[in-house]
Amino acid sequence: MIDEIAQLMGNYQKWLEDRTALRQIGETVEITTPFLNRHNDYIQIYVRKRNGGFILSDEGETIEDLKMSGVSLDTPKRKELLRFTAAGFGISTKDDVIFIETSPDRFPLSKHNLVQTILAVNDLFFTARPIVASLFLEEVKSWLEQGNVRYTPDASFTGKTGYPHKFHFTVPKSRAQPERLIRAINNPNKDAANNLAFAWIDTKEERSAETTAMAILNDGEQSIPSEVEEALSNYDIESVKWSGRESVIQRLAA
Repeated sequence: MIDEIAQLMGNYQKWLEDRTALRQIGETVEITTPFLNRHNDYIQIYVRKRNGGFILSDEGETIEDLKMSGVSLDTPKRKELLRFTAAGFGISTKDDVIFIETSPDRFPLSKHNLVQTILAVNDLFFTARPIVASLFLEEVKSWLEQGNVRYTPDASFTGKTGYPHKFHFTVPKSRAQPERLIRAINNPNKDAANNLAFAWIDTKEERSAETTAMAILNDGEQSIPSEVEEALSNYDIESVKWSGRESVIQRLAA
């Protein structure tokens, strides 16, 4: 098993390196990552030198795009959710810019955390409609609580690579069920599936052998591509469509 995981990690790291491009723009370096935003465009981050270190940011592109798409971030609840999401990765926000100041030795970790934050913000506020009654993550939280599921929110685990990976809910081990790590995916696409798969394979060797992973997929406004469920299944991640969520609530509460 460990050899298989090592090969998967090597494959992922090679894919990451091969699909990353750099471009000099004045005093700034633009990094094009292999990760996709909700428009299926590659996520780009920008790096400048500052005080012997670096500042990495999205130049405000993530939040500006959401606003142009009709997603309001002006309510206190959504502002706090944005701040909380970024802070969970050690990332800051100011004037709609998502950024982090870092030292050369922490550059890889900071870059990883910035990209994870951009992906998380895109997913949190993704919607097919400009106005929604509540965010998907809030709906999942409410559902778990109504089902008497005990959980720890927004737990972060450090994987074998040294990178931290966040799971929205961690359901502790009980007499009947093992520990379960859950991520709610509002916009289920292949990139989101691959991102979760990497987090899981990097984390699982550091958890109990019985620990399992689950993805709750929002199919309220869109069908789930078969490649998403297939990718998750290949890495032993259980897929649960939001429309079929009641089929697992008793098991989560056990």
